[in-house]
Amino acid sequence: MLRLAFALCAKDLKLTFSRGAGLMQALLLGLLRGFLFSLSLNAGDRLSPQAAAAMFWLASAFCQVLIFNMLYAVEETAQARLGLVLLPAPPQGVWLGKAMAGILLLAAAQCVFVPAVFVFLGQNLGQAWPTALLGIALGDVGMAAAGSLLGALSVGKGGRESLLSIVLFPLLVPMLLAGVRLASMGIDPDPSLDDALRWLGLAAAFDGLFLAAGLLLFPFVYSGDD
Repeated sequence: MLRLAFALCAKDLKLTFSRGAGLMQALLLGLLRGFLFSLSLNAGDRLSPQAAAAMFWLASAFCQVLIFNMLYAVEETAQARLGLVLLPAPPQGVWLGKAMAGILLLAAAQCVFVPAVFVFLGQNLGQAWPTALLGIALGDVGMAAAGSLLGALSVGKGGRESLLSIVLFPLLVPMLLAGVRLASMGIDPDPSLDDALRWLGLAAAFDGLFLAAGLLLFPFVYSGDD
């Protein structure tokens, strides 16, 4: 399973960076959201850390949808999905490979979104940035696990590309709430860290839930049928 996952991850990353269009679309969408929101601020105004963190995670969530639609569309366009299903390896390897590629692409996009938060929304790095960084890492793992599982629903005929966002966003609400609170601590000049462990525990719990759901349910979700 791991060999299939690493091979699939490497293939998807190579195709994504060679084409570039899908990743650039996700990056531009996230940057555009931050820039347009900054236009609503008056000169000298500073957005609250929690609102800035919410903008960061909204950009990440929309970017995630585009990334996993793009990753699963690779085999759909080439009509190679049935070949993956028939490989002599557990189908969970496909889920894991797509999740690994998705989390790397999402992290690359967030490396652009973080400076944009500082530039467009007037934020500064606070003392609790390690807590925020850990929260982002936990959030990315959960989002990648859920996106890889539900991204398989968006493939096939019938214009089901919008299904991923409709199903995924409600499931991610607790994860996004934890991510927003933890990220806001990293840009707050006077953060309250009393609830940090509770939010980190919530994010870790949802990581475990999405990882277990992916391992158990992916064989039933992903098939060679259209």
